[in-house]
Amino acid sequence: MHPQPPRRSTHTAGGPRNLLVYDRWGRFGRPVLLLHGLLFDRTMWWPVAAELATAATCTVLAPDLPGHGDTPPRAGHDPATLAGDLAGLVHRLDLHRAPVVVGHAESAGLAAAFADRFATHEVLTTDDLSPAGPADIPAHYRPYARRRHDPELLATYGNWRPAARTGTFPHLADPAAFAAGLRARLA
Repeated sequence: MHPQPPRRSTHTAGGPRNLLVYDRWGRFGRPVLLLHGLLFDRTMWWPVAAELATAATCTVLAPDLPGHGDTPPRAGHDPATLAGDLAGLVHRLDLHRAPVVVGHAESAGLAAAFADRFATHEVLTTDDLSPAGPADIPAHYRPYARRRHDPELLATYGNWRPAARTGTFPHLADPAAFAAGLRARLA
């Protein structure tokens, strides 16, 4: 009999002005913070997180950025402030290890802002773990790669640097291989 893989659970962190909704897999090990790109939400990470969490060496966290998914919008979206809120989330979980922070598309800048202010084990973008070029996403993962159309939300994030390659999803082309590459960096 094999043990069941860690299950995803959904939580909230912060207060009324800095609320974050996030999913968590696992309870121990190095935190891995997965940040979605603009106009996506935390669900884009579900295939990778499920693969990554099968090894008991990490706790996977996938938050919704403000105005995305289940996290309510905010007045401002300064990367430094948001990085502080994410650091508070990681600290609150008492995992006692510096996280690996992975940013997709525009969230690469948020990952860098996190690393500028807080201890990290490593900061990566999705392209750091997979070869360059457009990803061939299997049909059953395509719903995770759908960017919603919300010009107003995009305008509120106007100070974020646009991603050079927003159309690539190497983590969805092969979630198991992406997770294996990430897992190798957890030591």
